[in-house]
Amino acid sequence: MALQCGIVGLPNVGKSTLFNCLSSAKAQAANFPFCTIEPNVGTITVPDERLNRLAEIDHPQRVIPTTVEIVDIAGLVKGASKGEGLGNKFLANIRETDAIIHVLRCFDDENVTHVDGSVNPVRDKEIIDTELQLKDLETVESRITKVQKQATTGGDKNAKALLELLLRYKEALLQGKSARTVELSKEELPLVHDLFLLTTKPVLYVCNVDESSAVSGNAYSEAVKEAIKDEGAQMILVAAGLEADIAELDTFEERQMFLEEAGLKESGVVRLIKAAYKLLDLQTFFTTGADESRAWTFRRGMKAPQCAGVIHTDFEKGFIRAEVIKYDDYVTLGSEAAVREAGKLNVEGKEYVAQDGDIMHFRFNV
Repeated sequence: MALQCGIVGLPNVGKSTLFNCLSSAKAQAANFPFCTIEPNVGTITVPDERLNRLAEIDHPQRVIPTTVEIVDIAGLVKGASKGEGLGNKFLANIRETDAIIHVLRCFDDENVTHVDGSVNPVRDKEIIDTELQLKDLETVESRITKVQKQATTGGDKNAKALLELLLRYKEALLQGKSARTVELSKEELPLVHDLFLLTTKPVLYVCNVDESSAVSGNAYSEAVKEAIKDEGAQMILVAAGLEADIAELDTFEERQMFLEEAGLKESGVVRLIKAAYKLLDLQTFFTTGADESRAWTFRRGMKAPQCAGVIHTDFEKGFIRAEVIKYDDYVTLGSEAAVREAGKLNVEGKEYVAQDGDIMHFRFNV
């Protein structure tokens, strides 16, 4: 599933350094604004201890983890919604992503210039929020102009419902709130599908802290936590400089030793990838056996035939049933044969909603 998270932030907050740690695709990291002009796309492996455990049990020839795409997008400045700096390019790039990773500078370093002259992550957040909201307001007002006539003179029920929703969006945006704060009913969701509003996208705030603040944070990150408390957004701490040092180490053992010395259980990059995966509302099912142990990505709430289609479209078209084993049962009993013997293999039909961690085998006929 080609779903993307876009890394955004003001220039020189550590976006490209973080991206370099995440991916083998190297963005230029330099101490000047706009060093990332074209969006760099990296395909990131999602760490999953469950896949490693399945591989230990089955000893397959191949182990294939699932992935998520991360896009490093050019830094934004005030006036982006009006085309200032690289604003138009930034906004076009972010419109194409499914979720936003918003990097905020939460460290002092006189050798790294700040585009606004001082470190203030809450101000930085508000700058980007404002630019995205202004662009969304422009989109909403344009659509209101088009829909208003249909709604008032044409008697179009859908147009009336859309107009009412657009006016709610406009009111929220004029109050400096993001579109995601407007609650929608199930019936309203299809109406706004083609609006592609920037501020409806889910957000993960990444506080880029110094090494000494990697575990507990600092005054800057606490200010961010307070500022986002009513947004329903996630926030994590990452020390991008520390992550860059970890990325230079050759072996897993060396990296783990480095982390332990820093007081961390796992790297910020691993936590960020897992958080990004969750932000996209993604879950994982597995296939495993002597040939291959593999993790597959699906959207939360997908049914068995749709999950079969993740592997191959023919699987979904000719879906007959899914044989489902719960991960814990597989690990406890140690093999598919033992699971079958214990009566722990469930046969599920077209209405089965896949669960995170399911081990699935699909029967189909095309």
